[in-house]
Amino acid sequence: MIAFAVRRTLIGIVMLLAMVLVVFVLFFAAGNPAKDVCGKFCTPEKLKQVTKVYGYDQPISQQFGLFMKGLVVGRDYPVNDAYRAALEKSNPDLVIHCAAPCLGYSQHDASTVNADIVKYAPVTISLALYSFILWIFFGVLFGVIAAVFKGKLLDRITVGVTLVVYALPTFFIGTFLLQFVAIKWRLVPYPTYVSIADGGVAGWFSSLLLPSLTLALFYMAAYVRITRAFVLESLSEDYIRTARAKGLRTRVVLFRHGLRAALTPLISLAGLDFAALLGGAVITESVFNYQGLGLLAVTSARNSDLPVLIGLVIVAGAAVIAMNIIVDVLYAYVDPRVRLR
Repeated sequence: MIAFAVRRTLIGIVMLLAMVLVVFVLFFAAGNPAKDVCGKFCTPEKLKQVTKVYGYDQPISQQFGLFMKGLVVGRDYPVNDAYRAALEKSNPDLVIHCAAPCLGYSQHDASTVNADIVKYAPVTISLALYSFILWIFFGVLFGVIAAVFKGKLLDRITVGVTLVVYALPTFFIGTFLLQFVAIKWRLVPYPTYVSIADGGVAGWFSSLLLPSLTLALFYMAAYVRITRAFVLESLSEDYIRTARAKGLRTRVVLFRHGLRAALTPLISLAGLDFAALLGGAVITESVFNYQGLGLLAVTSARNSDLPVLIGLVIVAGAAVIAMNIIVDVLYAYVDPRVRLR
């Protein structure tokens, strides 16, 4: 098991390096990144300075070397002109050090990309974890119930409701919950993000209820149908009929044998969906005005803040690769045959 996990981790590291190379080529080598880093109100003098300081006048191989150096050992970046007078006494060299893994420096925010991501990441991570728990628990639960009562009224109601919910876009669900549940009916307080340090677990839980429910309803509708299909498929296998012929209880047959076989594809889907949420739930965060990675991505795209966009792409890609490694290890735990392949 340990050797299997180590192999998957090494493969993940290689994939991460390849992903960084692809991102660098797409964003840096495809055009003149100095114009995007310089900003919308860029003068020819400032463009020339940015090109020289950031090494954009060097060959592509050297630029990639500097980028990788920042990821491994860190990198120094010049301070934005707006902060030059304030930092002149405390930092005569007018340089900000970006610790490894350094994802870049934003001229627009006058801060490192790492600092921006650390600032906005707690909201997105909290939202992703909260909604993930909701949709996995209720999605699998209702999917199993629908499979057990296949063809009956409860199955038809469950499948019908999930079809309607899945057809609704997330911005509609979020707007409906915000306008009616929070504002008109006042069933819950108006959603405003509160960290655990500020409001405790109860305050954090209540502040994330509506946005997490918005995401959970969308994913849960899909997982109900997927779980139902996988459970029905596993219950039709020969070993399930053998278990029933031996006199095992229906509950044991369903959960110990049928559901375990259905978990393998569900683990893969859940890992990828969770990684996608870590990249930023753009629409949901925009509807509820939560300062997460999704809103940071929208703001950076609007301001043409290329370093922040690159950092977000790398973080999202790293999250997908990490979740793939975790999924592979869980595969080996759920189905030992995976380790022998």
